[in-house]
Amino acid sequence: MTLSQNSLALLLLCSQLGLDDDSAKSLTLREWNPLVRKMQAASLRPADLLFLSVEDLQTRLDLPTDYASRITNLTSRMDNLHRELNRLASLGIFPLISDASDYPERYRARLKNSAPTVLFYAGEKALLGQPGIAVVGSRHLDEAGQECARFVGNACGLSGQVLYSGGAKGVDTISMESALEARGAAVGVLADSLERIVKSRKEALKRGDLCLVTPYSPNAGFSVGAAMGRNRLIYALADYAIVVASDAETGGTWAGATETLKNGWIPVFVLEHEAMPEGNKLLLQKGALAFPHPFNESPVKLPDWMKEKAASLPSQPSQPSLFQ
Repeated sequence: MTLSQNSLALLLLCSQLGLDDDSAKSLTLREWNPLVRKMQAASLRPADLLFLSVEDLQTRLDLPTDYASRITNLTSRMDNLHRELNRLASLGIFPLISDASDYPERYRARLKNSAPTVLFYAGEKALLGQPGIAVVGSRHLDEAGQECARFVGNACGLSGQVLYSGGAKGVDTISMESALEARGAAVGVLADSLERIVKSRKEALKRGDLCLVTPYSPNAGFSVGAAMGRNRLIYALADYAIVVASDAETGGTWAGATETLKNGWIPVFVLEHEAMPEGNKLLLQKGALAFPHPFNESPVKLPDWMKEKAASLPSQPSQPSLFQ
């Protein structure tokens, strides 16, 4: 694939690709966003940073010497970057940069300045942001939770909705497998090694039924912090979310659901049944909508049912983006 100079600059600045020294760190969003404001004030594009010296960066962007040196060090590894991009392409993994026309518009609209600058994906990227339902929850499920995950995955497959999940064990895997078995499509937003998981999903990726995407380096392993950070990315791609099982006031499922409720990104449904976890009860108290167990209507009616139930929720005002 051919990347623009701006995209290459963003990869050099905001990803770890091709960094031989583990101590060298790419720019985080908290570092990148203020730099963008300085660049806008100076009428500079990301590609311009590829050709500026430390002294130029200090003068034109009013940067400290150590920060300007860090930027030039990051942008000096173009050969290493191209080698790593070629290696990833041989595995079917590609970058998706925030300045690209095919970057998920829902991330721009909903996450604003916290949208990832760089994503890596494998499979059918056109699935990202297509109409669909996010299914989230614990790795450890009771029978009702397992039945719900299977039902929603099957309903997505039968009704033409994309199934969005985190690609992990438990809720994610059960719902994704169910959607794919129903000849549907799924997106897994990963907090684990994309390189490793691609190898186990070759058939679905080849068919175009699946997209795996991550905001982290493709070879990065699982961490709790990564899982917490990617939860919002699952919700922000979908039209609706169903929380199958959540701990109370702790864990990634709880954090993602409460953040989504607070920001009003999408309607959040919570599985309601007699033995539901305490977290489910508290989320319902916070304004989530009840998702009944069992669901007594046909699976193909699920999207219309959710739309009808969500119609009673107040609309959320939009917020301006740094890049508008």
